[in-house]
Amino acid sequence: MQAIYLVLCLLGSVLPFTQLAPWLAQHGLQPVLLLQTALATPVAAFAWADVLLSAVTMAVFIMMESRRIGMRRWWLPLLALLCVGVSLALPLFLLLREQHSNANAATSSH
Repeated sequence: MQAIYLVLCLLGSVLPFTQLAPWLAQHGLQPVLLLQTALATPVAAFAWADVLLSAVTMAVFIMMESRRIGMRRWWLPLLALLCVGVSLALPLFLLLREQHSNANAATSSH
């Protein structure tokens, strides 16, 4: 599963930026224009509302689950969430959680 999560991390990083890069190349870093463009239609606003709620839910889940299992490096998926989004944060968190689980299983078996 770790290899799958790693591939999903890569895709979750690259694919969103392939969509953003042409816009940035054309308009530069203009946060107000980006927000206006992102919310230009009701369908776009719907999609962004879904993404934002998913991101908040993901942040809460990362913090609560990390605390519950005593996982270190819990801040990495939160950083990924802020810098890229759920597309990277979720597979990265699952990868780190699996690594944590495997390390604990190896330690407890000795």
